[in-house]
Amino acid sequence: MNDRTCIVTRKQAEPDELIRFVVGPDSAVVPDIKKNLPGRGCWVTADRLHIDKAAAKNLFARAFKAQVTVPTDLGGMVDGLLSRYALGMLGLARKAGAIALGATKVESAVRGGLALFVLHATEASDDGVRKISQARRATVHLGGPAILAYKLFSEAELSLALGGTNVIHAAVLAGDAGRAVQKRVVALDRYRGGSPDDLAMLAAVADEDDAAEDME
Repeated sequence: MNDRTCIVTRKQAEPDELIRFVVGPDSAVVPDIKKNLPGRGCWVTADRLHIDKAAAKNLFARAFKAQVTVPTDLGGMVDGLLSRYALGMLGLARKAGAIALGATKVESAVRGGLALFVLHATEASDDGVRKISQARRATVHLGGPAILAYKLFSEAELSLALGGTNVIHAAVLAGDAGRAVQKRVVALDRYRGGSPDDLAMLAAVADEDDAAEDME
């Protein structure tokens, strides 16, 4: 029970790749997002697919060797906790001055290599996203960092977390505060299945670079 082995895959993994669960006083399974709750714990690969599978196959009872109650929508509960944790870290980063807001400032931070990653609200227009994506591609072509972008939160969620109104685009800047946010955003993104658009973009940049080298 103490080793970090997923109860679904039976494979060991690093803590950041797993979510810990404990049993509460009422025998209910409780997600331990910060991995600091007391008691015996079990671990599940940190994505919704595996957590839903663990709940459906009654694997928590087997892991804890006891009758436990699994919340009806455990997967949704974990998603909500991960989301709130990430948004809370965003608020702290804003207070630390580690956030750039607005399409113009975000594009500038990307082109200047200051952005650690970019956030787009789920309501962001294709045109607004495209301009910032072009800046990200240009930065990679010029030998700068590959700056990923995520579309995980609504405009209302971003505005509340960042103390603004109509927040559609934001850049989290490099530094300790930014890296703390990045850890939580990456965890939420992984839980929801990753960012295939970003992976495709980076692959396209790599292919273009390879083609350019072949022509030299």
